[in-house]
Amino acid sequence: MSLRTLAPVVSAAPAAAAVPRPAVPGQSRDLLAGSARELLAAGTADDPETRYARAHLAALRASAAVLAARARPTRSRRSSRVRSAWVLLAEVAPELAEWAAFFAAGAGKRAAAEAGLHGVVTEREADDLVREAETFLALVARSLGVAHQPVLDGDRSCSDMPMRTTPVRTAS
Repeated sequence: MSLRTLAPVVSAAPAAAAVPRPAVPGQSRDLLAGSARELLAAGTADDPETRYARAHLAALRASAAVLAARARPTRSRRSSRVRSAWVLLAEVAPELAEWAAFFAAGAGKRAAAEAGLHGVVTEREADDLVREAETFLALVARSLGVAHQPVLDGDRSCSDMPMRTTPVRTAS
């Protein structure tokens, strides 16, 4: 039996004082568009492994959009290590740290699915990840100040749900 916990909902109330945002780099916009295309492919894929892998890749591209907009190269001993996009995302955008941890935890399954291993992902896991990736893409677009239209519709869409700031966790 599993418990599903809903995460907090972002308030729709406008901010007291609007602060102009810096322009979003073209590279970030391109990455968001690529994320949306990948999410659409995930939503229309027939097998769960392909849906899972493409949804995870969509989230990875959305993460890269944030990194392209916010990350600044540094020269330090610590930065010489190779770190995943999810680790960098948590550093550059702490408000997305829970999302980064959520998607980082699924990287192994994505690799197995991309390698063609069947049965590593259930239908439910794939559908859940597609919905979570769509929510994440919308949240990233909003955080960058870019207009976003829901990519999917129907059973796999989350467009009718309030915007969450954290992923939904499933407890076993």
